[in-house]
Amino acid sequence: MATNGPSNEKPWQGFSGPNLGYAIELYEQYKTDPDSVEPNLKELFDKWGPPPTSFEDAPTGEVKQDPSSMKKVVAAVKLAENIRTYGHLAAEINPLEKAQKDTRVLDPNEYGLSEEDLQSIPADVVWSEAPSNIRTGLEAINRLKEIYTKSLAYEFNHVHEDEERNWLFEMVETDSIYRSLSSDDRVNLLQRLTEVEGFEKFLHRTFVGQKRFSIEGLDSMVPMLDDIIKSGVKDGARNVMIGMAHRGRLNVLAHVLNKPYEKIFAEFHHSPNKELFPSEGSMGINYGWTGDVKYHLGGNREIEEGTTEPASITLANNPSHLEYVNPVVEGYTRAAQEDRTSAGYPKQDVSKSFSIMIHGDAAFPGEGIVAETLNLSRLPGYQLGGSIHIIANNLLGFTTKSHDSRSTRYASDLAKGFEVPIVHVNADDPEACLAAIHLAYQYRMQFKKDFLIDLIGYRKYGHNEMDDPNATNPKLYEKVNKHRTVRELYAEVLQNDGVINGDQSNKMDKQVQDMLQEKYEQVSSGEDDGDINEAETPEQIVHGLPKVNTALPLEELKSMNEGLLKWPENFNVYPKLEKILNRRKKVFEEENGKVDWAMGETLAYASILKDGTPIRLTGQDTERGTFAQRHLVLHDPQSGDVFSPLHKLPEAKASFGIHNSPLSEASVVGYEYGYNVIAPETLVLWEAQYGDFANAAQVIYDQFISAGRAKWGQKSGMVLLLPHGYEGQGPEHSSARLERFLQLSAENNWTVANLTSAAQYFHILRKQAAILDKEEVRPLVIMTPKSLLRNPRVASTPKEFTDGEFKPVMRQPNHDTKKDKVKRLILCTGKVAVDVQTEMESSDQNWDWIDVLRIEQLYPFPEDEIIEQLEQYENLEEIIWVQEEPKNMGAWFYVESRIKSIASNRVTISYIGRPDRSSPAGGEPDVHKREQERILNQALNLNQTNTVTTEGGNVS
Repeated sequence: MATNGPSNEKPWQGFSGPNLGYAIELYEQYKTDPDSVEPNLKELFDKWGPPPTSFEDAPTGEVKQDPSSMKKVVAAVKLAENIRTYGHLAAEINPLEKAQKDTRVLDPNEYGLSEEDLQSIPADVVWSEAPSNIRTGLEAINRLKEIYTKSLAYEFNHVHEDEERNWLFEMVETDSIYRSLSSDDRVNLLQRLTEVEGFEKFLHRTFVGQKRFSIEGLDSMVPMLDDIIKSGVKDGARNVMIGMAHRGRLNVLAHVLNKPYEKIFAEFHHSPNKELFPSEGSMGINYGWTGDVKYHLGGNREIEEGTTEPASITLANNPSHLEYVNPVVEGYTRAAQEDRTSAGYPKQDVSKSFSIMIHGDAAFPGEGIVAETLNLSRLPGYQLGGSIHIIANNLLGFTTKSHDSRSTRYASDLAKGFEVPIVHVNADDPEACLAAIHLAYQYRMQFKKDFLIDLIGYRKYGHNEMDDPNATNPKLYEKVNKHRTVRELYAEVLQNDGVINGDQSNKMDKQVQDMLQEKYEQVSSGEDDGDINEAETPEQIVHGLPKVNTALPLEELKSMNEGLLKWPENFNVYPKLEKILNRRKKVFEEENGKVDWAMGETLAYASILKDGTPIRLTGQDTERGTFAQRHLVLHDPQSGDVFSPLHKLPEAKASFGIHNSPLSEASVVGYEYGYNVIAPETLVLWEAQYGDFANAAQVIYDQFISAGRAKWGQKSGMVLLLPHGYEGQGPEHSSARLERFLQLSAENNWTVANLTSAAQYFHILRKQAAILDKEEVRPLVIMTPKSLLRNPRVASTPKEFTDGEFKPVMRQPNHDTKKDKVKRLILCTGKVAVDVQTEMESSDQNWDWIDVLRIEQLYPFPEDEIIEQLEQYENLEEIIWVQEEPKNMGAWFYVESRIKSIASNRVTISYIGRPDRSSPAGGEPDVHKREQERILNQALNLNQTNTVTTEGGNVS
């Protein structure tokens, strides 16, 4: 059947008589068995459908009346299609490569076609939408070659939606991607290129040998960004979010973000110069106290002139981990698109913000985070209505050539798997670059999907300006060193077109250099005045979190609980789940009612929404919960409808966004971090399926969440929920790698907790929500339970919600002992603390000689609270740290020095747990059970304090 094309008759124009009969006969054969006709004919019939059904209906033309002419037409149509499909192989898109390309696929002779053959075929047979001035097949083929093999090349055939693909080809073939540039526009473009190049030349001459990761060779990127930002703001975008690595970053900061030249010069002088307040509506993102190198820093620019509402451009801070900023920027964008001020899901408007991501040609195919982030592009919880991708293609990585760094022809080929349209453009043709960015913007506006531009240029210097590329890429740099700059080339074009005179370009260049010199002279020479002081943590960070009241009245809890257990009249809850949920109705009525972990969490969320704080909760299987404990999204087994009680809670004053995430950690954690940075008033939580898998996002923890504020002043109150606990499930279902988060802990950069009660979880979530608008805000990392989710010892009484608060240190519940009798104090955290309680309660032994403190908050370490407890034990002889993780994992290495400091040699300090291991847990359940029993027996038996394993090993 026909799949596209404006009419069924177009390809058959010029056929009549025997030729038409022959075509009809072949079509009948095709209908019976499509594979029985030649492949070219099959493609023709697939595309255009049947020829006219009668001779009378057939239009007349000039095609020769013999059967062979049918094959000539098929061949001509095939040639035209191949020009569209493979024209990029012959296009002039590499500014350094002028050698003759293999153009056989575009050669009419390869199809058995001569110029006379093409002359005899009407143009609209070959190209159904040919312009009126194109009359013959030969003219059509030549025009299509001109379109598809110049400075712009296109790959659209992997886009499966006919409407989108046809729109793309129409935009290209009707020249709609080109906007008319006046002489003034072209002169302004040359001026912009002069500023871009002039800035780099000045830096290179003035700060010899300093790294700057020059944009030279890809200068056209700046006018491309200018163009798309102008278009977006004109169409109502209030935020444009940009992510990029080092290459060209300083130039983008100077010319797109309007970061003052003086400020950049000061950074080259290693002078803080924070008094140099940015001008022209631009400012750097707030400084952290440790800082970062200049080519990692981001910036903000406010635009007010010419817009009905202020608009903002944000360039995200980015570490050297290149593409990991991509999901962060996408999170920025989604946060800027959403209205979170009313109950239900946030209301998204994709026109309010869009993202531009600038990739490296080695990094785009090389770093897996790119594919993970592309996969977010059409998912309900993550889509943005399309992102613009630009590959800053300088033809090699650090020193690695393309054939060593990717298995594909183009750096952009990865995007084909996500049906992202691709345009390759020669960076030496700035007007073609503007056409490419215009097409990208219009496609996003039309179809709300991603678009990619492969901007092919070169790198004028080495990976950085201190690196000599001639040692590793001599042939390439032989070409680079001889190549004229895009400014010079474009000036020559304008001169040849009579737009500028011979000296005008040189005058522009001199004016830019003079201006930069003047700016430079305003900056201090960089001589240090006095000693350089080490960075100090700000006072508001040092002093910790403010006191927060997180308790709630009983009646308020009851009212919210009732609202959470109501659903629409015709909504059917899964019967088994309905029974479980209905048990919650009696919790606040029964004398011994207990709130389990999942109910405590739901009440926390309900109360936070009641306070007007939006919530966004995501992760793999988060709607239900990995362990079938949460069920915040209910599914009707009869209709398939879904419903979340938190969306209809009468008390809710803000949105509740909950989404199951794709099977990805790095991209999703980065996304949620970015969301929280732009929406700091929102409680953003990410939950790992198992904490063990969270380390797939280690770069995001290391470079962004733990250090972002110290480096960049970038605040976050994001929450990480990481299921953790040793239950015999093997090395990949036991440990959230608590030790790694503790190793990263410093300067009050986050809170790390390992909780043992539903009330503790309730209070810490409410506390986190309450500090979101405070200067002291920081992320929260929680080791959450698995088997303990349904353990009655973890459930809490209503009184713990109405009168309690979060306690960094807890005494073991239901263990009343006289402090003067205690000789051994067990310190522990998380699940093993409940195991200790269970073991003690199952024994009739007298436990007066032992007490147990649960360290619920590991960082910041609750030193004062522990000291307060220790002072009550007059006869204490030893402190035992008990953990179920191996000795080199878990919290032991972190707490050991802190406990010894507190104890001051007054008592002995010992460790009980698993020995050092290379793997976090064993794979045999029976061995696990035996190890757990040993740990508990040793912890509760005075005679075995120095033994960690049945094989021995002194740890004291």
